[in-house]
Amino acid sequence: MSDQSSQEPTMEEILASIRRIISEDDAPAAEAAPPPAPEPVPEPEPVIEDDVLELTDPIEPPAPVETLGDLDLYAPEPEPEPAYEPPAPAPEPAYTPPPVFNRDEVAETLVGDHAAGLAASAFGSLSSALLMPANGRTLEDVVRELLRPLLKEWLDTNLPRIVENKVEEEVHRISRGRGV
Repeated sequence: MSDQSSQEPTMEEILASIRRIISEDDAPAAEAAPPPAPEPVPEPEPVIEDDVLELTDPIEPPAPVETLGDLDLYAPEPEPEPAYEPPAPAPEPAYTPPPVFNRDEVAETLVGDHAAGLAASAFGSLSSALLMPANGRTLEDVVRELLRPLLKEWLDTNLPRIVENKVEEEVHRISRGRGV
């Protein structure tokens, strides 16, 4: 271990070597390079001021509120609060007396005329949707008529594939039976 530590340079020697290399690199470059020729100064273009903030423009801050060490703390000026305007008084609703109920009328009908009319209209549209004008027509007839186009569409789509699969299974079954 002591052999390794004696062979390694110290930190000061490393830093001195780096400084020497840097100073050697800087010295020949400074001597070899001729001074640059002054460039011709172009004519200044007209300045168009477009409300651009130049970072070199000095800004005068307001007086600091508080200084902490080398930091100056500033507080923005408070914005004036808008004047309080009380809300306009709400207009008083016009008085409407409650409806007078006749107990005899209420006992005869449980729903009002309007609600009864809406319910009758809904039932009327339901019966017309079922299209049962003939007296002998049943609900089964209506369901059969509604299912017929759906069943036809499904069979047109799926029947060829089903038949093909079943025929193929039967051919395989028969061919296995002959080979045994």
